Amino acid sequence: MNRTLYTALFYLGLPLVAIRLWLRSRKAPAYAKRIGERFSIGLPPMAPGGIWVHAVSVGESIAAAPMIRALLERYPQLPITVTCMTPTGSERIQALFANQPRIQHCYLPYDLPCAAARFLDRVQPKLAVIMETELWPNHIHQCAKRGIPVALANARLSERSAKGYGRFRNLTQPMLAEMSLFAVQTEAEAERFRALGARAETVEVTGSIKFDLSIDPSLLQRASDLREQWQATQRPVWIAASTHEGEDEVVLAAHRQLLASHPDALLILVPRHPERFNSVFELCQQQGFNTVRRSSGAAVSAATSVLLGDTMGELLFLYALADSAFVGGSLVPNGGHNLLEPAALAKPVLSGPHLFNFLEIAALMRNAKALQEVEDAHGLAVAVQRLFELPRDAQQMAEAGLTVMRANQGALQRLLDGLGRLLDRS
Repeated sequence: MNRTLYTALFYLGLPLVAIRLWLRSRKAPAYAKRIGERFSIGLPPMAPGGIWVHAVSVGESIAAAPMIRALLERYPQLPITVTCMTPTGSERIQALFANQPRIQHCYLPYDLPCAAARFLDRVQPKLAVIMETELWPNHIHQCAKRGIPVALANARLSERSAKGYGRFRNLTQPMLAEMSLFAVQTEAEAERFRALGARAETVEVTGSIKFDLSIDPSLLQRASDLREQWQATQRPVWIAASTHEGEDEVVLAAHRQLLASHPDALLILVPRHPERFNSVFELCQQQGFNTVRRSSGAAVSAATSVLLGDTMGELLFLYALADSAFVGGSLVPNGGHNLLEPAALAKPVLSGPHLFNFLEIAALMRNAKALQEVEDAHGLAVAVQRLFELPRDAQQMAEAGLTVMRANQGALQRLLDGLGRLLDRS
């Protein structure tokens, strides 16, 4: 398949795109809003001539935040346009940069030549930076036509994804050849990009910028103060974060088992997607757990068994409240979520076995004994109970996680250096 055929199929598929938006809007009404932006129609006012950063959704937006803040500092004269594809990503971007007038934001238009051209004519960036693996042939080609360098930052490419791209070599090879920088996380991924058609001189192993996460000390103090307010400083507290459909039942079964030996245990349960907040709250209630919604502002009392984390932008704070952390998306074959956030907060980290999105990070943490993987509710309960009852083991896991973080930092600086070279040339 070449780009012309890809574009024709995209146009033909637009009715399916509309149906998908409508179906999603039934669960998350925000999908029915700002539809014009997805076609470069009715874009908000944009100052031209800066840097464009694309982060597809929440996870990529959070990962991009330190890079964006560093770019704001390094290039005080340039506006930065941050795009995403999802309402939750949009909320996160607006919350992260609420007080930063040089950040401008909209949805990334669909990958149609006319929409991509209108967007680029409006924004006129000096540099385009795409987070992780969101590759759009028409957007990249339109950038190449205008001489705009395109960088893939914190780039990931699993073996499975590489095989998928390889099946469409006539489309992917010219697209990758048009790009100016691949700042990849590992040498294995660098080799995959080169094999698919990226020019060897554009591929650099910079590491994962997720290791460069820095924690605001005031966050830890606020968490400590809130636990005191709850009168829960001696109470065992654990968090199950970024859970997906099919995981909440397992987590609640583990919590029920824990309560048999630790009746005062508190679970902080944080579903990954906001559209599931209500259904997970109902599940907690149906199963007889005394549950408080974080969004309600109600106090956690001695009788509270579950705190439902149903707010946006508070995940790090909720991690800071807990003694140990289970990271979801890993008991179901979703590929896992960021294991480094709880590690950076000095929490022992647990996960399920499905970690294919974080293979290298998981291996580093596993080898350092900073990560324990569990298979089911019983295994999760036993692991959390061990961490409650053996604080020295918990502390050793936490310290091992911090050691892994510190040993792998520096990716952000290497990425910024690479982006600086592109800006100097443009």
